[in-house]
Amino acid sequence: MEWETVIGLEIHTQLATRSKIFSGAATAYGAEPNTQACAVDLGLPGVLPVLNKEAISMGVKFGLALDAEIGMTSVFDRKNYFYPDLPKGYQTTQMDFPIVGKGSLIIELEDGTTKVIGVTRAHLEEDAGKSLHEDFHGMTGIDLNRAGTPLLEIVSEPDMRSAKEAVAYMRKMHSLVRYIGISDGNMQEGSFRCDANVSVRPKGQKEFGTRAELKNINSFRFVERAINIEVERQIDLLEAGGTVVQETRLYDADKDETRSMRSKEEANDYRYFPDPDLLPIKITSEFVEQIRETLPELPDAKKARFIESFALKAEDVATIISSRETADYFEIVADKCGDAKLAANWVIGELSGYLNKEDTDIIASPVTAEMLALLLTRIKDDTISGKIAKQVFEALWNGEGENADAIIESKGLKQITDTGAIEAIVDEIIAANPEQVEQFKAGKEKVLGFFVGQCMKASKGKANPGQLNQLIRDKLK
Repeated sequence: MEWETVIGLEIHTQLATRSKIFSGAATAYGAEPNTQACAVDLGLPGVLPVLNKEAISMGVKFGLALDAEIGMTSVFDRKNYFYPDLPKGYQTTQMDFPIVGKGSLIIELEDGTTKVIGVTRAHLEEDAGKSLHEDFHGMTGIDLNRAGTPLLEIVSEPDMRSAKEAVAYMRKMHSLVRYIGISDGNMQEGSFRCDANVSVRPKGQKEFGTRAELKNINSFRFVERAINIEVERQIDLLEAGGTVVQETRLYDADKDETRSMRSKEEANDYRYFPDPDLLPIKITSEFVEQIRETLPELPDAKKARFIESFALKAEDVATIISSRETADYFEIVADKCGDAKLAANWVIGELSGYLNKEDTDIIASPVTAEMLALLLTRIKDDTISGKIAKQVFEALWNGEGENADAIIESKGLKQITDTGAIEAIVDEIIAANPEQVEQFKAGKEKVLGFFVGQCMKASKGKANPGQLNQLIRDKLK
């Protein structure tokens, strides 16, 4: 039997507010356990929540970026359940009246086609605390620093049909929340994570199969692996005559398997009801328009502009606009050096290579956009060759000079463009290699590369490659 996979994602993105959603406690990452949890976060008797307006602004901003419905009246509800890291005994969230309603996101598939993924809703809620098991033998520690941290939960329609589509959707959403500045999207710190609802059904069947929810996956690689493993598990189960149980499962990356955590609850299990301590939020049209004015150029619009304005390949642009910071960096370089193709090659190639090697972000790059632009300008005006430029870039990265000109001067890297000087080198190399000269005359064009290499070595890489190639050809003929 042929099976079809059905996937929906619930993405939890931590909002980049300085304080929590209902208290003044800080949201900074990495503090000592329980040092950023105040009386409100601890759920002490008599305390009352106060809504963080910035969380509302960020929710509206996300809705506008997605071209989704904005909940002009939204309500906070209590989701009741008992767990050690939830001191109040309920989570404050939104049920029937979320801040963001229906929207959609366009993703690009591997074959270059696009697909529209529906977004059901996005609602504001507070995060729970964290259970700590590693440092306590036979016991569990509770850290409530995260309790009350503002989250935006983004719920998709079950429109994805493969793990790769799910990853494409998750990547696009990750890029979007960072572009509009509502989240840093740091997956290692838990700022961006997802639950995946996965089911299978016989191909052609309209009704959905029974789904399992994979909880708290915090990397793109793990999302793909977890979904594929769960799909395989469900198909094996069904083909063996078994049935899939609706449940919550955990993905174990070490064992590369999913395992059951608990039976999946329904909404009525949580006894949702409007929070009596928080009034309904009334959003005005004026407030929405104020937020709209703060929206930056969004990824899809930026991609279209870069392709049209800079005449770049779509796949190169997709890499460049993967983050707002990289796109801004590239645009400065392209503008200042006057060569978008050259700028794209260096940003995607040399710069990205160094960033990956050092495991650092482009914001922390020691080579600024202005520094790279000057370096590329020196390639264009034949001051240095592309090969020497890589030496200059390495020196810039290591802080050996304030700009490309200073390094070229101090290291004596200026390209030899004097035809007479290059000709003398070529004559010397040709005279020293008569056997290779005869091979070239016999039709072995590849020997040309040998001469170019020898001449570049003799000039310590400073000979102008264009002049050198032409001069060698002329001399050999």
